[in-house]
Amino acid sequence: MKRKAFVLSAAIVFAAAVIIACATNPYTGKKTMALVSNDSLLASSFTQYKTFLDGNQVITGTADAAMVDRVGNRIRQAAEKWAASTGQSAYLNDYQWEYHLVKSDEVNAWCMPGGKIVVYTGILPVTKDEAGLAVVLGHEVAHALLNHGQQRASAGLLQQGGAAGISILTGTQSASTQQLAMTVYGAGSNLFGILPFSRSHESEADHIGLILMAIAGYNTDSSVGFWERMASLGGGGTPEFLSTHPSDTTRIAGLRKWIPEANSKAAEIGVVK
Repeated sequence: MKRKAFVLSAAIVFAAAVIIACATNPYTGKKTMALVSNDSLLASSFTQYKTFLDGNQVITGTADAAMVDRVGNRIRQAAEKWAASTGQSAYLNDYQWEYHLVKSDEVNAWCMPGGKIVVYTGILPVTKDEAGLAVVLGHEVAHALLNHGQQRASAGLLQQGGAAGISILTGTQSASTQQLAMTVYGAGSNLFGILPFSRSHESEADHIGLILMAIAGYNTDSSVGFWERMASLGGGGTPEFLSTHPSDTTRIAGLRKWIPEANSKAAEIGVVK
């Protein structure tokens, strides 16, 4: 009984900490988990980014590299214009934007906390032009602006806290019972917690990224064409509920729905010149 009471008390304290440790994002107006300090995340991100660039072939001095830099900067300016329109320009003070084209056949791009972005050469045949690249970079910049790295780290802490609670509750049980409880908890917390959380981040980045590309002056209809080309590459065999990403069909439907909103927001805020 004392063990259960202790776990309940700890859960209440932890829940209170989660509520207190929340931050409001200026791009969505939503409160998000901030159990991990951005100071430590950004410092680690910047170091890891430099290490990655030092160990890979960064493309410079080409038309493609110039395009990545050009589109990236227009998306950054869109983010700044949007933040300024809400009186929250200071939110971006700690961001240190970098965009690099890296030689790789992988059809991918990624962003680290604080605005450190890599575009692989393998995705350029799919983006095709600047508007297609703006879809990708809008999405990646959105991940940074929405502090998704901080939220993932916070979710990881929550998952670890739950595992600790399970361990305490089953501490007097047999080893096989403890192992079964942890296995069930691990599978359940991933299936019903971490994976949906990750898919929601991807959809949110699609949504905010679309608005960014509209403010940057790109044709938002290009987002649908890009994802249709991505879908044609295949590789979507994993059921959506077992994936960290929404299906291509879900993404395209979401983008079609958000295009009028994105264009309206760009008209309201103004387009980057």
